[in-house]
Amino acid sequence: MSIPDTEIPVDDDGYDENGYDRPSKSQVKREMHALLDLGKQLIELSPERLRQLPLEERLYEAIRTAQRTTGREGRRRQIHFVGKLMRAAPADDIRRQLDVWENGSREETAAMHRLEGLRERLIADDEALTELLSRYPGADVQHLRAVIRAARKEAQQNAALLQGQEPQRKQYRALFQALKSLTQ
Repeated sequence: MSIPDTEIPVDDDGYDENGYDRPSKSQVKREMHALLDLGKQLIELSPERLRQLPLEERLYEAIRTAQRTTGREGRRRQIHFVGKLMRAAPADDIRRQLDVWENGSREETAAMHRLEGLRERLIADDEALTELLSRYPGADVQHLRAVIRAARKEAQQNAALLQGQEPQRKQYRALFQALKSLTQ
């Protein structure tokens, strides 16, 4: 859990409400712990994702070393070193990119679920195809009908299988791919 950077109100003289001209020790520690937590998140990323972030070479190498370190104490020390190097890193940019990756995957998952539901409706009902064609008038009707017909036939064959027999999913997947290419 990272604590967002909080801005302490400062008056015209440069002093905060308590009369101090710099952040409190507690505030500095909170910020350092937030950077340490961010560093821990970076250590969990794949090398491909790390390369996409605005990291200095030294920080990148420290993260890669932490990923390779297996000893408990050595890993702890390396994590703290990464946290120290994070002080000079553009933490806001990194957090923003991590947030995009996390939320983007949720959107993709939701889109996949919508396509799966559409596939089920197409297999179950002819009216769903009419609705789909009204939304996508440029769709290849003949191809869609053929794939739907094959998926329905495959579903009927799978329903007749004995227990323990492996169901076929080729046409089921082909229909999903056709829908995916249509909606993109």
